[in-house]
Amino acid sequence: MKKRVLGNGLEVSAVGLGCMGLSQSYPPIPERKDGIELVRAAVGRGVTFFDTAQVYGPFTNEDLVGEALEPVRDRVVIATKFGFDFDNQDRGGLDSRPETIKRSVEASLKRLRTDRIDLLYQHRVDPNVPIEEVAGAVKELIADGKVEHFGLSEAGVQTIRRAHAVQPVTALQSEYSLWWREPEEAIIPTLKELGIGFVPFSPLGKGFLTGKIDVDATFDKTDFRSTVPRFDPDALRANRAFVDLIEKVAERRGATPAQVALAWILAQSPPFVPIPGTTKLHRLEENNAAVDVELTPDDLREIEDARIEAQGARYAEANERMIDR
Repeated sequence: MKKRVLGNGLEVSAVGLGCMGLSQSYPPIPERKDGIELVRAAVGRGVTFFDTAQVYGPFTNEDLVGEALEPVRDRVVIATKFGFDFDNQDRGGLDSRPETIKRSVEASLKRLRTDRIDLLYQHRVDPNVPIEEVAGAVKELIADGKVEHFGLSEAGVQTIRRAHAVQPVTALQSEYSLWWREPEEAIIPTLKELGIGFVPFSPLGKGFLTGKIDVDATFDKTDFRSTVPRFDPDALRANRAFVDLIEKVAERRGATPAQVALAWILAQSPPFVPIPGTTKLHRLEENNAAVDVELTPDDLREIEDARIEAQGARYAEANERMIDR
């Protein structure tokens, strides 16, 4: 597996593993032992970057990842997140007060079976807590040796700048893929300017860009995609144009659509490190092999010139309200 460097010298595998789906959102959810085996199989195949969060489960995903990686702790980079307090519903779930951050980190360390968190993200921006206070709390945790690097997730430009002025931000994690390119407008130029790495989640469009989801697909109510307007029947049919495009490129390159979608992200700059999730070993191997798919300038131009507009919102309204602009 090739390596990439995010901000502040944090070296990780060029493709990481998003672990959320091992515990929630995309049924069927595997047995715990199978999830542990998949994470360990990823390590055996060169993946060193693993993404989890306290809210996944909640809590069970960190526990799974911690058990899986305990035997190889010094060979991997673990990223987790704070930003919610399940005991404080008066704040709508969001809570990034310094005392909550520190309590959250102590609990995460226990679940992850480790003495430090390599990359700690604020999961969502809390409008009730100045970002300077958030960054200051993480700075103290870094000084205490409990955290190595600070990250933000789905943060807007001004939030990134203000946080970075207090504690250098190593990486921003936000959704980015061929069918969600909004970060190109202002976020990515800011990351380039400040030397911050970019970690795209949902780089395969929540599975749609693999070409394996039929345009007439329906989703169980426990599947996160059942709430996403972009997966409504009319939107799925319109968005099939994305799959048709990457299938053409994939055929020329002897690759799969998923590999082309990931290779397209890997061809961007500054260093992008996508974190596709999966519960299947053969999909893990397919995703990892994207690092060896070389898209030519003509391939990239063809994708760019297609100018396909995605149909349907990427989140339901309640989720969209949590995004910092």
